[in-house]
Amino acid sequence: MKHAASPSRMPARLITLIDAAGREARKFFVIFLYLWVLFGLFALHKSILLPDEGIVYGQGFALVNAFVLAKVMLVADNLHVGDSFETRPLIYPVLFKSAIFAIILVCFDLVEEVVVGTVRGKTISESIDAIGGGTLEGILSVGVIMFVVLIPFFAFREMTKVVGNRQMRDLLLVHRTKLGPTATHSVNSE
Repeated sequence: MKHAASPSRMPARLITLIDAAGREARKFFVIFLYLWVLFGLFALHKSILLPDEGIVYGQGFALVNAFVLAKVMLVADNLHVGDSFETRPLIYPVLFKSAIFAIILVCFDLVEEVVVGTVRGKTISESIDAIGGGTLEGILSVGVIMFVVLIPFFAFREMTKVVGNRQMRDLLLVHRTKLGPTATHSVNSE
């Protein structure tokens, strides 16, 4: 009967790979969760406007889209998309990444609607009508909405890169009186 190897007996390379896999899994989960909430809200909104679509059907697509797009975002992150802005003020990588991923999300949304429409016997133009009314202005408005809702996500991630995971967690989850005088500012000190 074999016993699981204790961490002290595991090769250093294997421990490093397991740690890296754990970090990537956590990053993926956070991205997935944010996108699932985002797409779930869009699906809920769409089910209210178009009741024949059904809320369960839309939530299923929200789940699948969040999973696929979280993977795309994780790969892009590992390819260092937007890292050319690393030395610039944080607003640059935040806005750049929000714009790039808004374009990616709209493209995936277009592909999804065309595939679903084709399965339902619709033409491509009828399928695209499901996105912002099918007009260029409607599709662009969906892109702008995606861009705006991605700004907080990327702002949080970029700020975490600057201040560190532990400090960001402390800022968000630790009672401010426990953080000390430099973390809490009074209105009079400004």
